[in-house]
Amino acid sequence: MADDFRRRPRRRGSALEDAILDAVVDILQECGYGELTFEAVAQRAGAGKASIYRRWTTRVELAHAAAHRILGVEAGPPDTGSLRGDLKAWIRLTADLLTGPVGQALRGAATEVLGHIASDTGRPTTLSRGWYASQIDVILERARQRGEDVVEPTDLVRSTPGTLLRFHFLAHGAPISDAVIDSIVDEVAIPLLVRSPACRHGPPTT
Repeated sequence: MADDFRRRPRRRGSALEDAILDAVVDILQECGYGELTFEAVAQRAGAGKASIYRRWTTRVELAHAAAHRILGVEAGPPDTGSLRGDLKAWIRLTADLLTGPVGQALRGAATEVLGHIASDTGRPTTLSRGWYASQIDVILERARQRGEDVVEPTDLVRSTPGTLLRFHFLAHGAPISDAVIDSIVDEVAIPLLVRSPACRHGPPTT
């Protein structure tokens, strides 16, 4: 006989949200995005579907919430003592997370959103863009405190390393090699984030 969640102690607020997001992560890990339904989440979380719909109206939003929860807990930028080392360590850590529920959420949500765009039935969303940019801010602030000459990046520059990592994952899957990470850091991130010698002294005079 299936477990009847109505017989369990009633949960509210953060306790209920934790149970729901734990269920989402478990389903993504064990079954993949294709099996992520409100019915499955409600059954595993021991919650009513109405309580889930009040918080998240689509499974894309559910996947986003679960991914942000994992990223917020597990993927703070390491402090290695240098900008290049911090970037490599952080991108490696994030790339490894893409082999699990975060990757399932990213791939599934991207596929669903692209389908909505093609049929003009939905509005595109981007998984974790703001989180990636915020991690770059932490890494750059550490670099400034060490005396490294880094730029004040635009929003586009802040989001570029994370965008490249996500694009590579969506196009090629996981695992992501160290060579790819080195390319993102050395060919893109460092040139964008480190102030060039010419810029340190202002534009040339005539």
